[in-house]
Amino acid sequence: MTRRRLAVVALLGAVAAGCGTVFNLPANRPITAESPRLDAADSAVISGDVAVALSFSGGGTRAAAFAHGVLTALDRMPGKGGRSNLDRVVFVSGVSGGSVAAAYFGLKGRDALTDFREKFLERNAEESLDTQISVANLVRGLEGGVNDSTRLPAWLDRQLFHGATIADLYRPNRPLVWINASDLYNRTPFHFSPSTFTALCSDITTYPLSHAVAASAAVPVAFAPIVLESFPNSCEAPLPSWVNRVLKSSTAGSQVRAFAQALTRYRDPGQLRYVKLADGGLVDNFGLTGIVITREIVDKPYAPLTPERAVKLRRVLFVVVNAGRGPSGDWGRKLEGPSGRELFGAVTDTAIDAAASSSFDAFRLTMSQWEAATRKWRCGLSAAEAQKLGAGPGWRCADVTFDIAEIAFSQLGDRAAILNAVPTRLKLERDEVDLVVNAGIEATMAHPVVRQSLGVR
Repeated sequence: MTRRRLAVVALLGAVAAGCGTVFNLPANRPITAESPRLDAADSAVISGDVAVALSFSGGGTRAAAFAHGVLTALDRMPGKGGRSNLDRVVFVSGVSGGSVAAAYFGLKGRDALTDFREKFLERNAEESLDTQISVANLVRGLEGGVNDSTRLPAWLDRQLFHGATIADLYRPNRPLVWINASDLYNRTPFHFSPSTFTALCSDITTYPLSHAVAASAAVPVAFAPIVLESFPNSCEAPLPSWVNRVLKSSTAGSQVRAFAQALTRYRDPGQLRYVKLADGGLVDNFGLTGIVITREIVDKPYAPLTPERAVKLRRVLFVVVNAGRGPSGDWGRKLEGPSGRELFGAVTDTAIDAAASSSFDAFRLTMSQWEAATRKWRCGLSAAEAQKLGAGPGWRCADVTFDIAEIAFSQLGDRAAILNAVPTRLKLERDEVDLVVNAGIEATMAHPVVRQSLGVR
């Protein structure tokens, strides 16, 4: 071994000896008898016969900018009675960079369009982070993560959320918002939802929104995992009955079974006391798995819709906003390569894309089955039952459609390569922001399924 290598090894050893494992302290609290209960049915309101749901993929500020473009397009497209199509949005799921846009829209509604660019897209979120390539950071990365929870959550709270908690997403007349992270120990999606926090016996109403978004965007090594504590001794309520039903079933899907096992471990301090969360894109970069799981555990053909909503709706439009990166680099055209950096990126993208593709396939099947089950249930109602649930004159039981529209760079022809070259970091140049936002606007306004579902000619 050369002297230079010996010196590097010695330096790494010295730095490592002076450092312990990097970890974050939990920011969640135990549930109490006084803790408010959140109910999604009390917040999102479906008015009219069209409901829109959105999922925003991961991909740093680029993903947030693309999502912002989609929201802008929906607002600009003519809505029924002169209303904004954003008023039709009842559900938003966000992952990583997409979770920033999802959370801010959930918090502010249409007003989010006025200042999201100024407060986030054109700001450098990395100014709060340690991004230097150094021996010390290498060791911190190996010890758990370069940046702890004193950095990005504080920056997000200062710039966007101003002390907001998850409870602020459940105000009346707001869409239901899911922030998605990855539970590293259980290898499952983690949804910042009341049901998940109830399994932890934790009070979700006090949990900072900035921490949830930071967990969704916590790329391993660059960030130490965000930590939640389980408090099994602070609540007496049992886990939902579906958990045991799924665990005993021989036909339950692998995703819902893994999720049920995770909830069981949350209540068993012998197996798990702390939940370690990282970037949601590790298990599902589209944030769709929660829909698949929800549909598998419900016991009504139309659920999670209420019977009244299932009768009144004619169309459900689910827009999947995909800011993922396509193949890049020239090493596929020559014998040598990829380089170490390119190889690391390709391996990461391969794993994320494979998981996202699987979740999308499962989601498509779920939506098709949900549509068929809802239509069958509607057509089994008597005229009196349908009227009692809100059916109006001329109502037809079979007139209900669940549509899926994927908004992606690939729709934009030759510009897709330029968009793919925009980095997936937490800072962009102003011209890059303009490029991606405008791409989201154009791709949405031109999408035939979006136009048809919203009645735009």
